Amino acid sequence: MRTRVGIPRALLAAGTVACMLVGAWAGGLIVFAATMAATVEDRDTATDAVVVLTGGSERLAGGLALLEQGKGRKLLVSGVHKGVDLAELLRRAGRPPADTHCCIALGHAADDTVGNAAETAAWMAEEHFASLRLVTASYHMQRAMLEFRRAMPGVLIVAHPVFPDAFKKDQWWRWPGTAHLLATEYTKYLGALARPLFIPKPPERKP
Repeated sequence: MRTRVGIPRALLAAGTVACMLVGAWAGGLIVFAATMAATVEDRDTATDAVVVLTGGSERLAGGLALLEQGKGRKLLVSGVHKGVDLAELLRRAGRPPADTHCCIALGHAADDTVGNAAETAAWMAEEHFASLRLVTASYHMQRAMLEFRRAMPGVLIVAHPVFPDAFKKDQWWRWPGTAHLLATEYTKYLGALARPLFIPKPPERKP
């Protein structure tokens, strides 16, 4: 009898915990969506560099416009597919700024946001830059800022979100594509927050 009673209780406890976790995740998703940028808060600050994370034509067009406006001395496009050169990128953007070709660098090493941050940190150090304006989609900005600040704690990073037409921020739950994208991005953001808990710290060097 103890075994028969114990199993339902264990299942009930597991179900209760699962419901609590799902509820916490759903509540966090709502907060994540509500705190997502709806506009560019700082449009005026000039930085040493403009950094664009690949993933949409709006990002590249926005970065090129910022470079033309003098908001940065150089532009880095991070996460470019291998084999894609500057001419191809500019063609895709539909607005090749011929007079700024010398100021655009392409990064081919990054495969994800962590890689974007590492690639940018190395480039910033090579250029001796101390500030950057980060261009990516609004739904991706919170995770991108988290990773970039970890990789470059001493660098001033100005968020410059772009807003793809396909992403329906208002009443996002009514749009299956947007809801799925937002839920996926939120889950990745939670993983980014938790990652340091599972990565052992390197041993301290003795003086």
